[in-house]
Amino acid sequence: MTYCLGIKTKTGFIGIADTRITSGSSTGSAKKVYTVNEDKHSFFIMTSGLRSVRDKAMTYFKERLEEREEPFNKLYKVVNAFAEEVKQVAVEDKKSLREGGLSFNLFTIIGGQLEKDEEHKIYLLYPEGNWVEVADGSPFVIVGNNGYGKPILDRVVKYSSSLKFALKAGFLSFDATRISANDVDYPIDVLYYEKDSFNIIEKRYKKEELTKLSRDWNKNLIASVDKLNDEWLDKLLL
Repeated sequence: MTYCLGIKTKTGFIGIADTRITSGSSTGSAKKVYTVNEDKHSFFIMTSGLRSVRDKAMTYFKERLEEREEPFNKLYKVVNAFAEEVKQVAVEDKKSLREGGLSFNLFTIIGGQLEKDEEHKIYLLYPEGNWVEVADGSPFVIVGNNGYGKPILDRVVKYSSSLKFALKAGFLSFDATRISANDVDYPIDVLYYEKDSFNIIEKRYKKEELTKLSRDWNKNLIASVDKLNDEWLDKLLL
């Protein structure tokens, strides 16, 4: 499985992608995010699904970028271009994957800001090639294992949140998923983008770099539960 997250706030966006990959009973590590930083032209692509589908679609997409005479000027055009490559891979591989007992599966988060975009944007692209834009009212999207980390984000992340707050909440969402699911793990690749900067900052964190943060959160969570008002328990214990 995978954990990939994109959060859009008023002042920018953050992204988190784990690197755990599984094949049968074996596990490994591989990068799940592709980033482009050029003059007034910054975007990222995160994927969750079959690695073979992802690699093939990314290869086709990178070739398309190399062959273009002019760069894309709006992010939705990048999304459409990648969607075309995903659909092409489906034409080539979907039948054989089905015969092998596998489903054609590739969910993609694409975020960034290009020259003609009025602001930064994040899109969720489905395996079928259709997409939706992340809206201010629901400013985040997770692909992969989203059951454990989503409740934290639902409670605390708003479009008005600061980037630092969003990143801390995003880490806690990843950490909750990592603890509860054995198919999501370190290292993690973190993206940080400030509106109109056209520069996505990317850094990889190893487990030992964030262990203390995870432990501190665990202690604070236990303390918070302990401090909850327990008067409502009186009726139960009478």
